[in-house]
Amino acid sequence: MSKRVVITGLGVAAPNGVGISEFSHAIKNGISGIRFDVQLQELQFSCQIAGKPQISEELKAQYFTELELRGFNSTGILYGVIAGIEAWKNAGLPIETNDEPDWDSGTVFGSGTSGIDKFRESIYKIDELQTRRLGSTVVAQTMNSGISAYLGGKLGLGNQVTTNSSACATGTEAIMMAYDRIQAGQAKRILAGSTGDSGPYIWAGFDALRVCSSKYNDNPEQGSRPMSATASGFVPGSGAGALVIEELEAALERGAAIYAEILGGSVNSGGQRGSGSMTAPNSTAVQRCITNAIQNAGISASDIDAINGHLTATTKDSLEIENWTKALDRKGNDFPYINSLKSMTGHCLSAAGSIESVAAVLQLQEGFIFGNTNCEDLHPEISALIDPSKVILKTIDSKPNIIAKASFGFGDVNACIIFKKFQK
Repeated sequence: MSKRVVITGLGVAAPNGVGISEFSHAIKNGISGIRFDVQLQELQFSCQIAGKPQISEELKAQYFTELELRGFNSTGILYGVIAGIEAWKNAGLPIETNDEPDWDSGTVFGSGTSGIDKFRESIYKIDELQTRRLGSTVVAQTMNSGISAYLGGKLGLGNQVTTNSSACATGTEAIMMAYDRIQAGQAKRILAGSTGDSGPYIWAGFDALRVCSSKYNDNPEQGSRPMSATASGFVPGSGAGALVIEELEAALERGAAIYAEILGGSVNSGGQRGSGSMTAPNSTAVQRCITNAIQNAGISASDIDAINGHLTATTKDSLEIENWTKALDRKGNDFPYINSLKSMTGHCLSAAGSIESVAAVLQLQEGFIFGNTNCEDLHPEISALIDPSKVILKTIDSKPNIIAKASFGFGDVNACIIFKKFQK
C-alpha cells in the first residue's frame, strides 16, 4: 500500500516576509518585497529593482554562532538556514545535540549557485597572493551542497543530505525528491526546500539577456507584473523556502500538526527539442508534466481548485496559461483560479519553487487564495483563454481542497506537485 506523505513544518525567508507569520500576512494583503537597489543603479543595470529578504544582524545571530559568522559571506546559505531551521522547529522537531545522528531524517535542499560573493572575495585574495588568508570556511560556503551541509550539521541529520540544482524548478523538484524517498521507505522525514543568493553577480546575466523589468525603476512595487499586458520582464529576487515532508504514520505517531498532504507529482524535461531550448519551454513536455502529475496523484483535472503558476512576467506567461488549459482540458469559466507569487516577491530563481510551495500550502491550511497584484490589465491573450475572474486581484476567502504548483526552468526542465488539504 502506498505511503501517505504530509507536510508538518514550514519556513521561509522571502523578500516580503521572513518567517511564516510575516510572510502569510504579506501574501494575504498584497504586500510587495520589491525595492529599489542602489547597487544595481551604481553598476548601471537596466533593471534597478529587486526582491531581497530583510535580514537583521540580530536575526543572523539566532541561527549562527559568532565564530560561524566570522568571514561568512553567503546569502544563499544564510536564507536557507533561516528557512530550514524555522521549518524544523515549526514541525515540533528537536535539534539533536548528542553524538548520535537522526538516522530517520534527512534533507534535500536545492541551490542554483552558492556563495558567489565569497567566490569573488576569494578570487581577489588569490590574485593578490593571499591564498593562506582565505579562511577555513571558503569550501563550505562555495560548494553547491553548502546549504544542505550546513543544515545537516545544525540539525544532526543522519539520512540523505544532498543538494539538487535544476534552475527555476529546483525547489519544486526538491520537494518531489523528498516525497519519492519517503514513498520508497528510505526515510521518515525530509527537510525539503531551496535557496537562492542575492546580488548583482547572480542577476547580471539575466539583465544582459534583457529579460528583466527595466520600466519600473521609479515604482519598484509595480515592477513585477505576471499575466499583465504591461509586463516588461521579471524582477530578480532571492530567498529560501523550506517544508518538512513526512510519512503520515510517523507524523501521527509523534502528534505533529499537519499542514497539507502531497498527493503526488511529476518531474520531466523537454530535452530542448521541438519548441524547447535552453531558455524556452517545450510545450508538449510542460503539458505532459502536468498531466503525469495529475495521474500520479490519483485525481482528475476537474478536482483542481487553484493553480500556483510559474508565471514570471515575461512573454511566456500566455503560453504557460495555454499549456495549462490544454493539459487540464479546462478553459474559460471552467478554469481554476490561478495566481503568481512573483507579483510580490519577484522571481527568486532557484528559491522560487520552494517559496511558492510554502505559499500554496498556506492557502490550503488557512483557507484563502491570494491575489495577483499589478494585473489590473490582464493580457488579452490570456483573457481569450480563461475567464478574467479566475485571475483575482485581491485575496479572497476560499476553501481550496487541491492546489497544483508548477515550476518551469532554464534547460527546459519542469516540475509539478499536487497539494491537498489534509483529511484523516
